[in-house]
Amino acid sequence: MTFEPLPVAGAYLITPQKRSDERGHFARVFCRDELTAQGLCADYCQANTALSPRTGTLRGLHLQRTPHAEVKLVRCTRGSVFDVVLDLRPDSPTYLRWHGTELSADNAAMLYAPAGTAHGYLTLTDDTELLYMTSAKYAPDAATGVRFDDRAFAIRWPRDITLVSQADRGWPDFQTGHSTSP
Repeated sequence: MTFEPLPVAGAYLITPQKRSDERGHFARVFCRDELTAQGLCADYCQANTALSPRTGTLRGLHLQRTPHAEVKLVRCTRGSVFDVVLDLRPDSPTYLRWHGTELSADNAAMLYAPAGTAHGYLTLTDDTELLYMTSAKYAPDAATGVRFDDRAFAIRWPRDITLVSQADRGWPDFQTGHSTSP
């Protein structure tokens, strides 16, 4: 696997190294030793999947507050998404910066989102599926988020957003003091 640091402190684009022949390809998408050697979290307790039938579906931006803050390792297994990580750690050198990258079944790349960052994505194709692992189990009382269209972040989504949940539309403006602190 290759590890490319992203403009958000502690976030990485991880790309499996495919070995191909006439049968297709093989690639390792998780290796505890390789993650540990990079100084990254390698201890995951939960794996989740999400299917979005329609292009233009937006999910996020989500995170969990301490003591349930979680690292996410996200991979697109079908279709493609524009995947965003947003730094909400006040003590981070990249506080309030975001980075977006395309994850697809074809490129097999993964986004490593450190604890204290918000994560969300916009589907670029119909029938898109993601698989992501988390370092902490889901804790409903610790779940929070920020709006995908909040001017405080000015995220540039690459296409029209056609479907967003009421919950994701309802996060308050970040500037109003809504507590998202990890």
